[in-house]
Amino acid sequence: MSELKLFNSLTRQLETFTPVHEGEARVYTCGPTVYNFPHIGNMRAYVFADTLGRVLSYKGYKLTHVINITDVGHLTDDADAGEDKMEKMAAEKAQSIWDIARHYTEAYWADIQALNIRQPAHWSIATDYVPAMIDYAKSIADKHCYELESGLYFDTSTVAHYGALARAKTEDGEGRIEEVEGKRNAADFAIWRKTPAGETRQMEWDSPWGKGAPGWHLECSVMSEALLGLPFDIHTGGIDHREIHHPNEIAQNQARCGSDHSGARFWMHNNFLIERSGKMSKSSGEFLRVQLLIDKGFHPLAYRLMCLQAHYRSELEFSWEGLQAALVRLKRMVMGVANLKTQYADTQSRHAELVSASIVPNAPTVEADAWTLKQVQGDVVGVKGDVAPAISATLKDFTAAVMDDLNTAIALTALETLISLKKINVADQLAAIADMDNVLGLNLMALTRQDLRVRPKAAIITEPEIEAALDARKEARAAKDFAKSDAIRDDLIAKGVEVMDGDPLGWDWKLDI
Repeated sequence: MSELKLFNSLTRQLETFTPVHEGEARVYTCGPTVYNFPHIGNMRAYVFADTLGRVLSYKGYKLTHVINITDVGHLTDDADAGEDKMEKMAAEKAQSIWDIARHYTEAYWADIQALNIRQPAHWSIATDYVPAMIDYAKSIADKHCYELESGLYFDTSTVAHYGALARAKTEDGEGRIEEVEGKRNAADFAIWRKTPAGETRQMEWDSPWGKGAPGWHLECSVMSEALLGLPFDIHTGGIDHREIHHPNEIAQNQARCGSDHSGARFWMHNNFLIERSGKMSKSSGEFLRVQLLIDKGFHPLAYRLMCLQAHYRSELEFSWEGLQAALVRLKRMVMGVANLKTQYADTQSRHAELVSASIVPNAPTVEADAWTLKQVQGDVVGVKGDVAPAISATLKDFTAAVMDDLNTAIALTALETLISLKKINVADQLAAIADMDNVLGLNLMALTRQDLRVRPKAAIITEPEIEAALDARKEARAAKDFAKSDAIRDDLIAKGVEVMDGDPLGWDWKLDI
């Protein structure tokens, strides 16, 4: 298989991936702060990280993936200012901060499942590591930190090339950073925040610098070292982390391990999801989250496909029209795979009949849904023995695309080409499709067209009622009672059902709420 090339934000160039530990890939992903539901822009980061992990598995590495859950320490301004997000939400809702964390962690995990994102090896919960954070801070405090009334601060001038990841160590670049009286440098940041005199936090711990809580940046350095060791292979996150959070992690890692150690060898960042109406903001009320897409009748894997249609380093603009187009594209793929599975089942059935009649020798058969691929030969993954040149060619195109910095847009085209191939061995075709889908995560081998028909929350008619009305309409049309047929159609339209006569996909109807 060809070399895996990944874009390293630290060097701003494509580099060949070579793991720290032979045969292994260790990846850390900055997870959510569980003070609210994640919006779909947040979830793009986890689709990207999941795709990266799937490609590493496809390449043959033993993957160890860690995603953290931040339940303490993240302030309302990512630039190290304001209130703790968790404390603020708990106060607004008059609830325990632990209950807030549990509720929104479970909501995030539901979105992970809906988008077919694989479970990581570890979910690291920040509050489980506070003693380790205190020990970490103690180990670097003498040479790299100083204490102020508000807490323990990291002196960024004590490490080499601070801000190299962001390439923004300028007055403009530091304009987002909190001004605190007594800070030695504008970019210095808190790694331990003292609880102000006269206040009590729901989450606070004793430390050498007073009762308080860890800084957000400290958490990821501690958890990545604890679970992956230093150095590890890849650290991922949204592009917004590239400017402050990740440079601060790198500074801590350098203080801990030396100036040549950024913690991870590769730092990878997905770009923003852009939405023009302003509903990406969590302060907008009905902001865009995965559940809202489902409530409006969209299968969540249509959003995953939408993400895969763009390169992870490109901005992606969200629109309902674009999501609808992604859903139609997903429907085409699902129906294409379903047709191939039907062909395969028919072939197996015919084979069984011939064996029973002693026309052909008895031979083992394969379950129609058992598309698990295990063998690798050359550049073609999952192929057992000789296959049609067309299958081999599309697999090579697919592999070249995903090895080229996860170019999923081109990989999707290769997948669609493979699904559309004719007059080739269907078992090999399905096996190759399953292999590609193991990387893209669209669940094509299990999804059905019925699964993709999601009933909007606002719908006032049920699917059985729709199907019954359509059956009655077909009977009316067969009897040439077009007045009745039109009346049924008009009634369905009034209830938000678009009747799709002559749809090339064979989709008889859709709910349009």
